[in-house]
Amino acid sequence: MSTPASGLSLIRTIAIGVLAFLMVIGSSSRGGAGKSAEHIPDAPATTKYLLDASKSKFIAHAFAGGLFWFKGHDHYVAAKDFSGEVGITTESLTPASLRLVVKSGSLVETGAVFTEPQKQIINKELREIVLQPEQYPEIIFQSTGVTGKPAANGRYDVKITGDLTLHGVTRSIVIPAQVTLSGSDMRAVGEFSIDRGDYKVKATSAFHGLVRVRDKVKFNFDVVGHRL
Repeated sequence: MSTPASGLSLIRTIAIGVLAFLMVIGSSSRGGAGKSAEHIPDAPATTKYLLDASKSKFIAHAFAGGLFWFKGHDHYVAAKDFSGEVGITTESLTPASLRLVVKSGSLVETGAVFTEPQKQIINKELREIVLQPEQYPEIIFQSTGVTGKPAANGRYDVKITGDLTLHGVTRSIVIPAQVTLSGSDMRAVGEFSIDRGDYKVKATSAFHGLVRVRDKVKFNFDVVGHRL
């Protein structure tokens, strides 16, 4: 029994259509499998810590200088009101970040060699001549990069590069520190120095200028942060 030519043509058309459909499905399946096989690495987890000023120390050490420097005393000016946030990458420390904001009006003399009345005079000069908190209420440090390496006993040696804004002037500095992570706490200890002239910070003097504060000011810090 023969099949009409028109019927064969219809069968061939249907067969070609089915074959084309199967090829499209197969191609899509292979493409989908390829995409699902691609591995996109997860972003490193970051842990944030808020600084606790009540359990921290941030002190500026200003050295006595001038011709009669031996008649003067070094100043130890402590920041009583500051806040900040530290970001640390889990298990590797870096990438990391630091933002520190110090209320300039909170800096006070703590040197043991000064009497309370003397401290009051120094603090008045700090506000009116040196820091001028009404015009420059905040001292801000914002990191731009952090490098670090493991040290002994679970500590990390780090170098924090960033911008320090003081007395309306912003300059880049590097702060070396040792960081310790313990449970939900973070502790950073270190010191760095600046030239107060770079920030147009004035200094008071005594004995008609024969005793004055030197240009170099050293900062010591021991700050504690708690995990958010």
